Amino acid sequence: MSNPLNRHQELKAILERLKLAGMANHFPDLALRAAKEGLSHEAYLHELARQEEALRQERRTERLVRASGLPLEKTFRTFDLTWLTPQLQLQIERLKSGAFLSQAVNVIAVGKPGVGKSHVLAALGYELILSGHSVLWTPTSTLVQRLLAAKRDLRLPQELAKLDKYACVILDDIGYVQHDRDEMEVLFTLLSERYERKSVLITTNVSSHSYFAGLEPEYTLIRVVIEPFL
Repeated sequence: MSNPLNRHQELKAILERLKLAGMANHFPDLALRAAKEGLSHEAYLHELARQEEALRQERRTERLVRASGLPLEKTFRTFDLTWLTPQLQLQIERLKSGAFLSQAVNVIAVGKPGVGKSHVLAALGYELILSGHSVLWTPTSTLVQRLLAAKRDLRLPQELAKLDKYACVILDDIGYVQHDRDEMEVLFTLLSERYERKSVLITTNVSSHSYFAGLEPEYTLIRVVIEPFL
């Protein structure tokens, strides 16, 4: 019969080679608990698998948060929803479920500066990540410059493909993008690429109708966004 210590070390090494870090970390303590409580082999394995799944979910969430660019201080824990109307609170609760992503619904948050548009959409982005969705948060002007650079370098399709990996893209402060034709063109290209496939969330300090007024028809972005929010 193999030495228990050697068996313990070998099992830990096997689990680590299989990239089952959660099981490798928790099996000794769970084995002791199983012996004390008389757990069945199935119950022991179930708890061990549950620990592995929890660790993987935690690590995935950490990776998604790092990749998102979200301002981490802007969560629902740091925002007082009670000052919003009951209708808007209900709307936010529905958005938190993430169900709108499956229908590729776009959301634009319109309101005066300081009312909490950016905070709420950032908090919503964090909730979506906790549900396992990939999210990108970016100032609209920053993303537009990124797309313009990609277009100049003849790699706009590749840049759009990178953005397409996100289930939700949150564009903050779209009103700060100038009515420059090149800027509007790349922005429209992004929105039209995602239209009816992937969701886009937008904040702006100005009415979408006034912001898009006067643009040539082919760049009228109002055709690819809706306004159910703020």
